[in-house]
Amino acid sequence: MPLRIVQSKQNARLKELRRALSRPLRESSPDGQNSAVRGLAGIEGPNLIGEALRAGLRLACVFVAEGAEGLLETLPLPPRTEILLLPRALLDSALTTEAPQLVAALVAPPDWNWACLLGGQRNSAPLLLVLAGLQDPGNLGAILRSAEAFGCSGVLSLPGTVSAWNPKAVRASAGSVFRVPLLAVSAAECLRRLREAGVKIFTTAVEGAQPAEEVNFTGPVALIIGNEGSGVPSDLAAQVDGAVTISCPGPVESLNAAVAAGVLLYEASRQRSNSDTSRSHPSRKNKNAARVGHPASQAHCCKPPTR
Repeated sequence: MPLRIVQSKQNARLKELRRALSRPLRESSPDGQNSAVRGLAGIEGPNLIGEALRAGLRLACVFVAEGAEGLLETLPLPPRTEILLLPRALLDSALTTEAPQLVAALVAPPDWNWACLLGGQRNSAPLLLVLAGLQDPGNLGAILRSAEAFGCSGVLSLPGTVSAWNPKAVRASAGSVFRVPLLAVSAAECLRRLREAGVKIFTTAVEGAQPAEEVNFTGPVALIIGNEGSGVPSDLAAQVDGAVTISCPGPVESLNAAVAAGVLLYEASRQRSNSDTSRSHPSRKNKNAARVGHPASQAHCCKPPTR
């Protein structure tokens, strides 16, 4: 596989990688309206590149530091993949991690639409997360990882939420960002489409809410996770079907957003695994997929088109 040597910071591909990592693109918009102009996402490290390849995504370009060419042998790169060989310092200048990786890539992200989220997994009612103003990329990445682990149908990102393609979010997701359907939508469209699909919408709250273990999550359900500091916006919370809380016996006022999302998804997964309406739950199909953090993707009937 031929490698092209790059020595200049002004190389067009290197500038594209630097831009992708410093100004992450947004998630898919409904019906693929922004697919033609979204651009590429930057990812760092052999593990994430391997996950992207296993998810069937197209790598537009791979960057490898001089002396680290052996890493390429561990990756199932298509024969015509563009590969640039750079001095270590030059590659480091474009990356965002505190301990820069020896290999990085530009990847074409998947394009999702409403059918992917609402059509979801065969023979299973949709289980969705709605992120309303989540700001910490580490939290968002961890939520995506839990979403995949517990069979979530997809994630809706409302305005004010950090991009799932933020480098920290991508790393925290451990590859789930490549496989979990994601849409960026307005709050109004989110509520309208969910109601049209018969999805029951729950906000999360500390007080005045029903304990999660008492809520029926076996039907079509969407759970709203709010901002780390201020929670779910009051105007959004006023339009939902109910409120759910997590019972905590300890003297803790509230849980971290990613932890709360994981607990609620686990409860929904537990209920669905015991329900005849969720025969396709991953715990019945793939023992490995039931382990938290396992990289195996869930079986979605909607696959992202190759770009």
